[in-house]
Parts: sequence; C-alpha cells; structure tokens
Amino acid sequence: MKARQEKLSARFRPNWLNPTVLKVLKNRHQLQVNADEIDEDEVGFFLYDLDALEQHLSELMQQDVIKLWFAVKANPLSRVITTLAEQGFNFDVASQGELSQVLAQNVAAKRILNTGPAKSKRQMKAFLQQGVNTFVVESLLQLQWLNESAIELDCKPQVLLRVQLQWPDGEKNPLGGTEVTPFGLSCDEWQTINVSDFPALNINGLHIFQWGNMLSNEKMFHLWSQMVEPLTQLAEQVGIKLEVLDLGGGLGVDYLQKGQTLSWQQIVDDLAKIKARAGVKELWLELGRYAVAESGYYVTSVVDKKQNFQQQQLVLAGGINHLLRPAITEQAFPAVMLRESTESLVNFDVHGPLCTSLDKLGRLAFPQDIAVDDQLVFGLSGAYGFTESMPFFLCHQIAAEYVLKNGEVELVRAAEPAAWYLR
Repeated sequence: MKARQEKLSARFRPNWLNPTVLKVLKNRHQLQVNADEIDEDEVGFFLYDLDALEQHLSELMQQDVIKLWFAVKANPLSRVITTLAEQGFNFDVASQGELSQVLAQNVAAKRILNTGPAKSKRQMKAFLQQGVNTFVVESLLQLQWLNESAIELDCKPQVLLRVQLQWPDGEKNPLGGTEVTPFGLSCDEWQTINVSDFPALNINGLHIFQWGNMLSNEKMFHLWSQMVEPLTQLAEQVGIKLEVLDLGGGLGVDYLQKGQTLSWQQIVDDLAKIKARAGVKELWLELGRYAVAESGYYVTSVVDKKQNFQQQQLVLAGGINHLLRPAITEQAFPAVMLRESTESLVNFDVHGPLCTSLDKLGRLAFPQDIAVDDQLVFGLSGAYGFTESMPFFLCHQIAAEYVLKNGEVELVRAAEPAAWYLR
C-alpha cells in the first residue's frame, strides 16, 4: 500500500511542479482573481516562481565563457525582467515595445541589444537616441541606414552582421533550420560589402541563430562546430576584425517529458572550445525558454468532458488564447490535475474554448475521474505563454499574471474582461 501511495504521489507531483507552487495553487484564496467581473470558470492565469527563477539564473551566470542575454520575446513581464537584470543578464529586444518595457525596469541602455528582421531606419535611429549602442544588422539596407543615422547622431554603435547558413539535410525548425528565412543574409550576400565603407559603425561581430528548442548537447556542438569556418572566412573576406560571435539561443526544455535534459556544464565546456576555434574575445548567447520556462505555470479549469468517436475529450476555459505554442509546434505543455486522485490515468484530447480546431493543447493523461470545474496546471509555461498567444479571438478574458517571491504571491496584472480592450 505504501509503495502505491508513493507512486500516486509522484504521479501527482511531477518533477516540473515546485512543491511551494503546488501549495500556493491549492490555497486559491491567495490568488485574488477579480471573479466579480469574470465568471470563475473562465479565469485562466499565469504564476511565475521568481525564487526558482533567481536560483536558476544564478547557476547560469557562474561561468566566464559566455556573455548571456535574455530574449525578451520569451517573457516581457516586468518582474521577470527585473529578476534577470538583478542576476546580471543583458537584454535582446526586437521592437520599440520591448525596449520601452526593459528601460522602464531601470535597465541601462548599454545592456540592450537590438535584434529582429524588421528594423526600419526610423526605428534604429530612435534606438540610438534612447541610448542603445549594440545592433544585430540583418540586411544591406539596415547596414546603410544605421551608418547614416550614426553619422547624423555623431555616435559609433557596435554592429554584428546576422548570417544565415544552409545545411543540405535537417528537420523543420521554428527558427528556420535548413529553410531560407528573413533572418540575416547568406555569406554570399554579405561578401558584397567591405566594412571600411561604413565608417560610423564598429562592425566587430557576427550573429547566427537558426535552430530552436534543441535538446541534444551533441547535436548543438555539431552545428556550432560547422559554423566556425564559414563565419571566420566571411569576417576575413569583408574586413571584420572578429571579436564577437553571437550564437543566438535555441537551448531547449523537455516539454514532452522524455528525459531529454541539456547539461549546462557541457554547454559551457563545448562553447569554450568554439570560442577558442573562432578566436573571439566574446561569445554571446541569447536565452529565452532555457532561462525562464521552468519557472512558469498556467492554470485553467475544465468546462466540459465528453467522448467523441471513442476518444475522450476535455474542453477547457483557456486554450491557445493563452497558450498558443502547442498549435505551432504540436508539442503539449506538461500538465497535471490539481486535485489528487487515485484513479487510473486516461488519455484525453485537450481543447480550449475557441471556435477553431487549432485550439488543442495536446493529448494528455489525467485521472479518469477528472470532472467539470477541476483545475489543470500546465508546467514549463514561463516562456512563450501569454504574449505569444491570441487572446483577442472570440473575446474571452485576458489572463491574469502573478509572481511568487519569498513565499508571497503578488498580482502583477489582473484578469480583464473583453471590455478592457474592445471599442
């Protein structure tokens, strides 16, 4: 009996579910959701464990091989940015909105890197005027525009040219992988320039990033190793004194819970070798999900349960209007029912409230006695959660966001009805 109880306990509290977070979620009175304005069965919310995030970031910073940047697109919440800043991370922003959010948290502009394929001349000039001095340039026009703006403003920003390589074979990947994407240019295209033609710019680095959510240390090292030669050759051909190599991000987390966990120490050791081969002073990584995913949780409730063509189905109050990633990647976030149960597990197709078949959060196992109003907790939701999703379709509520710090829960943004944004 004891062994069975331990097995059930382990099943209920998977390794991604922090015991402190579980305790908080079981005491919902700590979460002051504005249920007077929104039906309780519609409420979905995010909770970020800042204590766990701080510990994880501290571990990432205990090395001197890599300069770490946070890709703000992964989670732009103010308290998340503040936690990262306090741990020494720099920030990769790809829009004026992201820049404004980071600056609003009292982060110095010198700690900000401007990335993204859609940088206009107006935007780059505005970034320079706000103190940003480091740019990843992705086209010949961007290079020309930034040089002109730097002359006009009498400054000399640091510039990395973004390079896109091609591999003959490989799987489809959210960042492009082997596909041609709008991210950067090929070596052939960049070879048409000479850095001496852009005197207002300090072009001292190259950037390359084509693979997302990688889960194999060996595969990442293999890809990184293939990049060194073409990048160093390109630098020599166009007259760059190569001091910085930015390998982007792409470090994955095990959404499917298959035991595919990256070794951070192995990453550091591998990148030390890459750094030496490339002969650069600085090696940069822009971490998104790998920095923040494990610290976040999404909670919503069951609205309906049914059987359809011999398949068990659950319909939830929140779906891709709060968590779009499963529809893009066909990978579910891991989830568990908040209420404990001794019933056997059954596979359910889990759907959200939107009127589209795309609104599916995956096929997940829950106790067979799961019922309407039961709450589900989705893990690894600290990255690419609410801000990657489609909250306005069908006019459902905007999800609340909470943080957990020193055992105390704080509401950062309350859930809001559709009237909050509808005009």
